[in-house]
Amino acid sequence: QVQLVESGGGLVQAGGSLRLSCAASGRTVSGYAMGWFRQAPGKDREFVAVISWSGVLKNLADSVKGRFTISRDNVKNTVDLQMNSLKPEDTAVYYCAVRRGYYSDTNQSPSQYDYWGQGTQVTVSS
Repeated sequence: QVQLVESGGGLVQAGGSLRLSCAASGRTVSGYAMGWFRQAPGKDREFVAVISWSGVLKNLADSVKGRFTISRDNVKNTVDLQMNSLKPEDTAVYYCAVRRGYYSDTNQSPSQYDYWGQGTQVTVSS
């Protein structure tokens, strides 16, 4: 089992920034892709970003490209999501996830991920 704990959420004004972090523990995540998803009230969980084990390969949802960046530290077993120029429509619970498999640009469905964190709330006020 892999345990994931997210942190860094909060309330921010539109145009502001937040940095989310996800710490993995338990079973190793070596070789696995890691991703971020979000879920707004009444909506399905949606893909935000995914990163390969090496950190070289990344893919982000069109809605966040140019504003969000994903990175990981395999020594600390963490994956971060830097969110800039936040908009009210970014308001959601953000989840970290691990896929027991290699990276692919098409790793955008929640069903492709095996472990999930409990989520952290991000609220962007207008």
